[in-house]
Amino acid sequence: MKCVTVVFGQGTKLIVTDADVAPPVLNILRSTREDLTSSSKVTLVCLINHMSVGFADVRWLVNGNSVTTGVFTGSAEQQRDQKFKMSSYLTIESSEWEKDQDLTCEAIIASKTTSTSIKKSECSD
Repeated sequence: MKCVTVVFGQGTKLIVTDADVAPPVLNILRSTREDLTSSSKVTLVCLINHMSVGFADVRWLVNGNSVTTGVFTGSAEQQRDQKFKMSSYLTIESSEWEKDQDLTCEAIIASKTTSTSIKKSECSD
């Protein structure tokens, strides 16, 4: 058994998973150089791939502090290999990006956290 989902009443879900659910693969993409120079905002995209289950709690952190403003997380989509993928977006002011802060995307599945981070200084233009 990998995952069993039961829906009750008004959409309440009970999801039971094996303890050995494989962690997803996370990657963060940033705005292009052209977008960075023509906009006052920077959008980061956290791609969450190879999920064994069709859900994850996704959090963004700036220097270790959770942020919710400017965050949008989409629903998981099932792939041909029966794995799932989803994306989460963080939009921040360009001035925040220029501060070279540690920006982290976390995906929590079955009480296990997988994360990846990005900083402006680590990006090549």
